[in-house]
Amino acid sequence: MRKQRTEYDSPVDAIIAVTKRLSVYEDRYRISSEEFFDKFCKGQMEDSMDFVEWANDYQHYIAIKLEIERQLQHAP
Repeated sequence: MRKQRTEYDSPVDAIIAVTKRLSVYEDRYRISSEEFFDKFCKGQMEDSMDFVEWANDYQHYIAIKLEIERQLQHAP
């Protein structure tokens, strides 16, 4: 299976898209992404395709959030 790569015009566009995907998982599995990721990293969740993609999306969310925060710290 080949993963599709999506590029966004801005970090804000990217975080909105990722947040929407995280919301779908949270609604489906009735658990926050933060709690899911903690359990997933501890090996308390199975390695299903959904969970692997959810974990990847959450890591992407964290990376984008940190980048936005870094940019805001250096804003004039």
